[in-house]
Amino acid sequence: MKRSGLVLVVLLAMVVVVGGWGIGKYNTLVKDNEAINGQWAQVENQLQRRNDLIPNLVETAKGFMLHEEKVFADIANARARLGGAGTVDERAEAATELQGAIGRLLVVVENYPILKADVHFTALMDELSGTENRLAVERMRFNELVKVFDTRVKQFPMSIFARLTGLGERTYFEVAPEAKGVPQVDFSK
Repeated sequence: MKRSGLVLVVLLAMVVVVGGWGIGKYNTLVKDNEAINGQWAQVENQLQRRNDLIPNLVETAKGFMLHEEKVFADIANARARLGGAGTVDERAEAATELQGAIGRLLVVVENYPILKADVHFTALMDELSGTENRLAVERMRFNELVKVFDTRVKQFPMSIFARLTGLGERTYFEVAPEAKGVPQVDFSK
């Protein structure tokens, strides 16, 4: 009788220890997942800042560049797509598309020296440049958190907890291949 009571106490102690360990691991996954969500909010904050600056930049440029309607249409379409994106992947893809459209605008601007000298346009470009830098930092921080989380959920035994709780790998905010190319600037005109 005494021996069976001791076995029962040992088994109960093992269940408590394993259960506590499992709860701790689950809480770690939840904490990491929430950190990623919080960092994504910072990325979206900078995306919104950039999105708010672009109409002013476009309106300033339109007065000087009457024949560049395609560039302006591309920017408007990319902004609309970004505004309508729902998931992290959709927002990242739309943000990359918008970044490419802005890059094409900057290439066109090179043909308009008067526009480059305009005080309002220069101030807007400085704001946009600062926003792009902040956005790059926030994307980097987001991807660092995703890397830590994804590594954790792939390692054993955390991979088992991740599958059981539905907390799987997260997607990096990657730059689309077409956005990696360098815009061509022609100063000969």
